[in-house]
Amino acid sequence: MATPHQVPAEIAIQVGDVRQLINSLDPSPFRTRDLDRDAEEHVLGWARELPGTAPIAVSVHLPAVAVEPSTQDELREIFSRHFGKAAEACNSDLRELLRIGRIQLAIGFVVLLLCLGAGQFLIATFGNGPAIQFIEQGLLILGWVANWKPLETFLYDWWPIIRRRRLLRRLAAAEIRLVLS
Repeated sequence: MATPHQVPAEIAIQVGDVRQLINSLDPSPFRTRDLDRDAEEHVLGWARELPGTAPIAVSVHLPAVAVEPSTQDELREIFSRHFGKAAEACNSDLRELLRIGRIQLAIGFVVLLLCLGAGQFLIATFGNGPAIQFIEQGLLILGWVANWKPLETFLYDWWPIIRRRRLLRRLAAAEIRLVLS
């Protein structure tokens, strides 16, 4: 977590009107609207380039005539809610990934046990000749290959989701600054 004296890394957005930051297809009132997809991608693109532990500040450059007294608070609420919801979606994605990984692991383990058992059955039934050894080794490899995806899931696939969730949480907590021109 960032220390209190750490200077926020800044992301700048220049727009002619606050409505450019809001999803125009969202029928909700202004206070509950979502961030525009292009604005979200702009902010995320810049945020990915920032140091991983620094707090984030988003500076919204607007013409002075386009600003009302409540604009900064409304933008802070929109950014916080939008990126907070996205972070929660990452939590759901992570839970789903791990649920699927557990199912894959159970299937892979059963396949491995069946392959080991089949290999031992072949050796016990037909002896330990070169053809049986070849088949037994093939079954062993098949059993381990059946565990490849669950191992990949538990070793690597969750990292990008955690990294994205961390970034989204930083953006949800970002300081929103209005810069009037």
